[in-house]
Amino acid sequence: MDHQAPKQDASRLKLNIKFSGRSIPVEIGGDSTIKDLKSLLQPLTNVLPRGQKLIFKGKVLSDELRLASSEISDGSKIMLMASQGWSSEEGAVGVPGVRRVNDITRGKKEKSETSVTKSQLERWKATGVIALSDYGLMTIPEEVWTCGPSARVLDVSQNSLLEVPAAVGCLSSMQKLLLNGNHLLDKSIGWEGLTSLKLLTVLSLNQNNLTMLTSALGALTCLKQLHIASNKLTCIPTEIGSLTELQVLKAQNNRLTTIPTSIGGCVSLVEVDISCNLLAELPQTFGNLKSLKALYLGNNGLKSLPNTLFKMCSQLSILDLHGTEITLDLLRQFEGWESFDERRRLKHKKQLDFRVTGSSEFDEGADKNW
Repeated sequence: MDHQAPKQDASRLKLNIKFSGRSIPVEIGGDSTIKDLKSLLQPLTNVLPRGQKLIFKGKVLSDELRLASSEISDGSKIMLMASQGWSSEEGAVGVPGVRRVNDITRGKKEKSETSVTKSQLERWKATGVIALSDYGLMTIPEEVWTCGPSARVLDVSQNSLLEVPAAVGCLSSMQKLLLNGNHLLDKSIGWEGLTSLKLLTVLSLNQNNLTMLTSALGALTCLKQLHIASNKLTCIPTEIGSLTELQVLKAQNNRLTTIPTSIGGCVSLVEVDISCNLLAELPQTFGNLKSLKALYLGNNGLKSLPNTLFKMCSQLSILDLHGTEITLDLLRQFEGWESFDERRRLKHKKQLDFRVTGSSEFDEGADKNW
């Protein structure tokens, strides 16, 4: 009845969503879930709900959480991070577990799922590049495996793949394997085949449903880039320490609670992004990464850093600590801080901007790369 309306309005929350440098005001019922909020944000941000990660006070909000039972209140600020490849098309309707294909090219792409033309196959073998990104595939065409050692790059990103068979191992000269944005689970990857690719330099598994990585990952000793962002990973295998050629590690937007001490063996690392995880501390072996130039640690539960980070990582000039409990006063106590700060200033030519509050948290609006 009409007299119930005021009570309903009183329970509504006005929130500010921080996204891509702008603030988006929204109003939603207090009994709504985070999943409801994501649906509300889709037309405002053009990002599908499953591509949204909402962060409040450094913690990732789960879909089933109800606003009324959380610390979120009227006027709260929530950060939205969008995974690449999850933009929605105007007028499209999101269907869970189904990736849309543009209507104009639907017939062409669906046909490619069941048949590969002779000219395609010849082109793959001649160039060494198998480009099947965003083809609406649920399986990798059998013709791919016939390319054998002539294949150097396989890109099957942004499809609906449920499996990467062990047959991938027959592509023995493979250097880049791109599997982003599919529906891959731990057991749906033929790791024995994948980890036999001894020449592999780039492995990208972003935006899947992985909760763990195989210990056999350590066999990929030529690997230079490992992209495992936006999965459900809770740990990184100890064997990662065998990847002495690894230069880039992107593992943001997961559920990592620890980083193995063996990370210190990855002596070639230049960039590490482990932001938006559940990390409370980092191993002291981070000090071994003397080639490290950029380290992204934002939105974790960190309260301190490895003691030798600034002293030993003499090339470090980019450090993101937003959304952590680490303060400027603490950083100034670390040996090597002055040298790092000088490198940072030379690179960015700007001052650190801290929020002046009782908790000495970093200003959310400060430059990320400081």
